[in-house]
Amino acid sequence: MIENKKKPNPIDIHVGSRIRLRRTMLGMSQEKLGESLGITFQQIQKYEKGTNRVGASRLQNISNILTVPVSFFFEDAPGEHASSSTGMAEASSSNYVVDFLSSSEGLQLNRAFVKITDPKVRRKIVDLVKALGAEADTE
Repeated sequence: MIENKKKPNPIDIHVGSRIRLRRTMLGMSQEKLGESLGITFQQIQKYEKGTNRVGASRLQNISNILTVPVSFFFEDAPGEHASSSTGMAEASSSNYVVDFLSSSEGLQLNRAFVKITDPKVRRKIVDLVKALGAEADTE
């Protein structure tokens, strides 16, 4: 007996992971996103795993709800050719950012940081983190 289980398309998996990334960055549940779209949280799970493909109009709705351009979901997609202005260092750094924001610490730090409204305080925090990072390099 031959199993005919179709593997999800790598682009669908990538788009789904970017939906999950942005949703979690905003602290939004799958249920809340589903309610906003008029679908179940199980459907959101399928989108995020890439098992179900997100249609164009639904992706537009998701981008509006998650307040990002549609292009956000395709950044660093597999098979995407970097433009001549984007070097390998920039591509790998954007992957690093996605990896960081996918971590528990990255999400917590991002959520707390965006709540700080005073630009001077935000700048001081960035300077502090840079100083701590430089200190770790010298050890």
